[in-house]
Amino acid sequence: MKQSRNQKIEMFRTVCKEHAIKVTPQRLEIFLEVISANDHPSAEEIFRRVQKRLPTVSLDTVYRTLSTFDEQGLIAKVHFLDDKTRFDPNTQQHHHMSCIKCGSITDFVWPEIDAMSLPSEVEGWGKVSDRHVLVRGVCSRCADKIDRGDGKDADTSPNDS
Repeated sequence: MKQSRNQKIEMFRTVCKEHAIKVTPQRLEIFLEVISANDHPSAEEIFRRVQKRLPTVSLDTVYRTLSTFDEQGLIAKVHFLDDKTRFDPNTQQHHHMSCIKCGSITDFVWPEIDAMSLPSEVEGWGKVSDRHVLVRGVCSRCADKIDRGDGKDADTSPNDS
C-alpha cells in the first residue's frame, strides 16, 4: 500500500520519537529529499540537492543520517551494478528496472515471483535475507531517441555519466 507524503512524514516523526532521534531541520530535509526523489539517488546526489536549501549541511551529516534512516527502516539502501549505494523511499517488497543508456531506475512489483519458492540451491546456500529482481535494458524514452536518431547509436553499453 502506497503511503502519502503526509503519512510518510508522520511515520518519520513517530519512528524518530520511538528511537529518541531528534527531528532536526537537517534530518527532516534529508528525509523529505529521499521520499520525494524518484531516481534512487546516491548520498552525494542527496547532499547536493539538500545543500541548495540548507547550505550548512555537510556530506558527513547526510551519510550518517541516511545510515540512521536505513537502520530504522525509514528508507532502504539499494545497490545496483554501478557500485553506488543508492537510497529508496519504498521499503515495501519491490523490484527495479534500470536503463543501461541513461541510468534511470524504476520500481515495479511482481507478486507472482515474490510468492515463488527459491530453488533448492539457494535454500541450501544459507540464510537468505532478501531477494530482488533487476531488469536491465533500454527505457522507452531512450529507445525513442535512438529510433528518432537523436540519441546515441543503438549500442546498449551503460552510460558512463
